[in-house]
Amino acid sequence: MTELELGAPTRAEVCVVAVADVFRGDGEIICNPIGTIPMIGGRLARATFEPDLAMTDGEAKLVANDEAVPAPADLVIEHFNPYRHMFDWVWNAKRHVMMGATQVDRYGNQNIAAIGDYQQPRTQLLGYRGAPGNTINHTTSYWVPNHGPKVVCEKVDTVCGIGYDRAAELGPEVARYHEIRRVVTNLCVLDFETTDHRMRLRSLHPGVTVEEVAAATGFDLVVPDDVPESRLPTDDELALIREVIDPAATREQEVPNP
Repeated sequence: MTELELGAPTRAEVCVVAVADVFRGDGEIICNPIGTIPMIGGRLARATFEPDLAMTDGEAKLVANDEAVPAPADLVIEHFNPYRHMFDWVWNAKRHVMMGATQVDRYGNQNIAAIGDYQQPRTQLLGYRGAPGNTINHTTSYWVPNHGPKVVCEKVDTVCGIGYDRAAELGPEVARYHEIRRVVTNLCVLDFETTDHRMRLRSLHPGVTVEEVAAATGFDLVVPDDVPESRLPTDDELALIREVIDPAATREQEVPNP
């Protein structure tokens, strides 16, 4: 299809390729994106520039399907990966997970457990899940579909995923595999590529300004003098997203076009 036939990429599709780029260079590891747009982005990465990525079905199999949500009867199973085997990947830094974040702070500490005082929280969330072990044992990134100051915040109420400040306190031997690579949001891409690992504005999605991101963030981001625009999907990537990976356009429900 030509660019004219495909039409302009939506905000959700810009987010998808930003997620895909998070896995660039990972090679043969388990790619474990959690959530709608992360799952689409992970499959886009494997279908294009990272063919050696191993993708889970969310349970006990590694699958070859490009479709984000294939029918169970259509699953192409590459390998059986029961829970007891997963730790062989996890403990040896052979996994890159993209988790959600109800709260994430300037050093990448993440909360998905509770809002408010943990002894008597205002809101009970998912719980710690695998966040502490993920962040200590292998690369972790975060997906934030609704960037706001209560989410990208000064201080998380409960630390689930461990940020760079806490990893430094643990020391290099304990936290030798710690890496919070990126935070992709509906407004921008953030990273920690600063001397003190404070969160930095890496790119702005088309139509978003630095001022909008600053107003939606609960602390002062590191902002370079020249902030690039987030990469747009190529025509081939758009065709894959729309026709193969997510033909039902579930991505647009998670991040509506502004």
